[in-house]
Amino acid sequence: MSASTPLELTILMPCLNEAESIARCVRKACETLSRLGLTGEVLVADNGSTDGSQEIANREGARVIHVRRRGYGNALRAGIAEARGQWIVMGDADDTYDFSDLRGFVEQMRQGADLVMGCRFPQGGGRILRGAMPFPHRWLGNPALSFLGRLFFRSQVRDFHCGLRAFRRDAIERLRLRTTGMEFASEMIVKAELYGLKIAEVPVTLSPDARTRPPHLRTWRDGWRHLSFMLLYSPRWLFLFPGMILILLGGVLGLRLWRGPLVVGSVGFDTNTLLACSMAVVLGFQLCLFAVFTRIFAVEEGLLPRSDRYESLFQIFTLERGLAAGAVLVLVGLGLFLRAVWLWRQVGFGSLSYPDSLRLVIPAVTMITIGTQTVFSSFFLSILGLRRR
Repeated sequence: MSASTPLELTILMPCLNEAESIARCVRKACETLSRLGLTGEVLVADNGSTDGSQEIANREGARVIHVRRRGYGNALRAGIAEARGQWIVMGDADDTYDFSDLRGFVEQMRQGADLVMGCRFPQGGGRILRGAMPFPHRWLGNPALSFLGRLFFRSQVRDFHCGLRAFRRDAIERLRLRTTGMEFASEMIVKAELYGLKIAEVPVTLSPDARTRPPHLRTWRDGWRHLSFMLLYSPRWLFLFPGMILILLGGVLGLRLWRGPLVVGSVGFDTNTLLACSMAVVLGFQLCLFAVFTRIFAVEEGLLPRSDRYESLFQIFTLERGLAAGAVLVLVGLGLFLRAVWLWRQVGFGSLSYPDSLRLVIPAVTMITIGTQTVFSSFFLSILGLRRR
């Protein structure tokens, strides 16, 4: 069979110093291809092994490619680009996943799934054998990150970080995956959800790895990389929702304090609290602007898909409307400020009643600040949208 002949399935394994387990993994994968009657290959994307993993994989019948740029994501992206199969099953080369049990993945692919995730947790029918996953990963890290992934992206995937998964190569290539490290696992699911790919899930068993060296995974570093990636791809949860909460809390309490002091039990709230409310409103407004900026930039750069909601954004937030809204806020703020100056003049520009003057000056400064932000943000939004026009 020539190198250009398309195959049904590529079993892809990223590898970095897996001499203790790579032979067993390749052997199981080759036997599975034969047993399932599939034309396929076993492809090892080696990321710079120094323990002879490449030679062992070759000897067992795998095709080995050398990936110079280090990182889990780099190895997998290179492997996907080199794969000859229409379908790809990817899994770690440390013998934690059983490559002899891939029938469920193949069946889901034959039924039209674009991405088939393995699930290691009991709620998805999977199993985690004793010693296969550290306590913090099993009960804290993986459940928490998977929950956030489902919340942020309305996903039904129970196990966001299972290393055994299958996908249609052409579907995943359209996602233009970019990350280089362990967060590649999250990027694949997040973008698959955002672009509307059909996702299925099958139960798998996670076994203790066969290596004696320390694992490549770093709990806190890689956990943070997964979390920060999900936040960056969800401007609503990173910017919009916190901004709206700040505006709501600061605005409601600020309006009440604008009328006069508020006493709750033995605690009194007055102009100092009003100043804090002003800060909350300004920060919240800025966060909401960041959400809009980020969304436009991500869509224009191809990081997020276009949508009807995105197109309506430009119909609602036009340059002219933004300039008008900003001008109104600035004028109202200037009116309040001039009112405070007039009261100051009434006492010969001497000492003013401290709470009463601040009850005018703080809202005035807040409105002028937000109005000015609105004016210049409207110009910035127009610049971001130039490519769309």
